[in-house]
Amino acid sequence: MKRLLSTLLAASALMLGAANIADARELRIAPGAPPAHPSNSHLYQKMVEYLPEESDGRLTAKVLGPEVVGLGQMKDALQTQIAEVGNLLPLYFPADLPMMAVTGQLSLIGTNSQAMGAAVTEFIVNCAPCQEEMKKLGFVFLGSGASDVYEFMTTKPVRTAEDLKGLRLRSGGAPWARLAEHFGAAPAQISVLDQFEAINSGTIDGTMASVADMLSFRLVEVVKYVTPAPLGLYHSTSNFTVAKPTWDSLSAEDRAAMVRAANRANADFTNRWGRDMPEEAEAAAREAGIEFIEADPSLIQAIEDFVQADIKTAGEFSREQFGISDAPEQIQQFLGLVEKWQAIAAEVDSDPEAMAERVYEEVWSKVDVSTYGG
Repeated sequence: MKRLLSTLLAASALMLGAANIADARELRIAPGAPPAHPSNSHLYQKMVEYLPEESDGRLTAKVLGPEVVGLGQMKDALQTQIAEVGNLLPLYFPADLPMMAVTGQLSLIGTNSQAMGAAVTEFIVNCAPCQEEMKKLGFVFLGSGASDVYEFMTTKPVRTAEDLKGLRLRSGGAPWARLAEHFGAAPAQISVLDQFEAINSGTIDGTMASVADMLSFRLVEVVKYVTPAPLGLYHSTSNFTVAKPTWDSLSAEDRAAMVRAANRANADFTNRWGRDMPEEAEAAAREAGIEFIEADPSLIQAIEDFVQADIKTAGEFSREQFGISDAPEQIQQFLGLVEKWQAIAAEVDSDPEAMAERVYEEVWSKVDVSTYGG
């Protein structure tokens, strides 16, 4: 009798679980990048894993590949609800997101991936103009992440400032374009998805990007030289941008579940992009015979000097190009958050779980999800 009762209880639990899965709402989510890229493998695939866990099975997710929605189409895809959640990069749409792009104008200052992702998250969550920009587009922001420090990856060797003159280099945004132009190189605004073909065809001589792109975008097949240099990192991200109709349709409980799932995935993504994958990519590049060049100290110093001067330039650029009168003050506020999160990241050795806990404690636990994004 006990065995029969146990069997019936187990069967009931299975049926209830199946019913919950059947009743779950499946969200269409778009990383805008191929499976090998961390924004797919360790950001959006992690969301697929975490969302049902955090929502007790009420929410699930289906990933749309870059062949359906690419990074350049993300804004339109979210506004038309082709995707309900998407990886939106503010530097791709600076005219629509000028205040959010202010943090991106400071991309060259970054040295710690987890610290920068956390700083951007706290800044945007509490930045009224940023929230208003998202609201006008019909979007809701659920956190940021960051890459490792960018490097020169080229088909011609770069050791000195002189070597940069005349090179055509792919730039991921205005900060790198300014740096390239300062050193006499020609920046090319090319999508990260197109840099392989551009290098392979000789259209450009290389890129300023994460060494992880060696694997994410197969640059290991076309790059010949890598020169590590303090080129900042990519942190101007809205990793999980929720279309407002989708957000509005969710209960406060399910919104909170999305916040928790996104916060966990953001830290996993940053750990993969900023720490684990660069090590794997460098090993693969060396095995492929790519030469790693030690930059001349004079080039390193010149870049560091430019980065410091560019902090002022970033403020002036945002004020003149986008009419943000208090951009210099906003930049100082952001720099304060960077300092705060660098200390926290050092304290926990950039451990992703620990960082997720601290970001939740410092940022998301203070957000009223019933009104956030409203």
